[in-house]
Amino acid sequence: MSSTTTAANPVLRVAPATPAEAAAHFRASLAFHADVSDVAGALAGDGDPGFVVLDSRSTESWDQGHVPGAIHLPTALIPEQAAQLLDRSVPVVTYCWGPGCNGATRAALALAELGYQVKEMLGGFEYWVREGFAYETWEGREERAADPLTAPMSSADCGC
Repeated sequence: MSSTTTAANPVLRVAPATPAEAAAHFRASLAFHADVSDVAGALAGDGDPGFVVLDSRSTESWDQGHVPGAIHLPTALIPEQAAQLLDRSVPVVTYCWGPGCNGATRAALALAELGYQVKEMLGGFEYWVREGFAYETWEGREERAADPLTAPMSSADCGC
């Protein structure tokens, strides 16, 4: 491919990283993120999943729906309440509303600064519901049909 073609191509205007650089980047990304399906699968397994899930949204949002078994701790309250609710030896997976919200990122940062191992759940509560996983509200357990655009498979495992 000529340099003229490359310069006009928005995808290749900046050259891809070397394979070694890409591997390091994507390995690091997996250390910081977990997706909804992986979290749901681990929580559905037998026994302790090895992590806790933390919902960093407001009480009103929590009441409308949250991941079953999650701990509710709004981001602003993490510095004063994390030690009472969380064990530093257990990794924490944070989530907020969805991809358009950085609340889970801010919660993960606050927890990391306090010495917790933490990952962010990509997609947040929005994708938890969109993928058809059961959730809890102040009224009890609920579940919606999976959105075929986010969960085209009949199982939680997309094969990736």
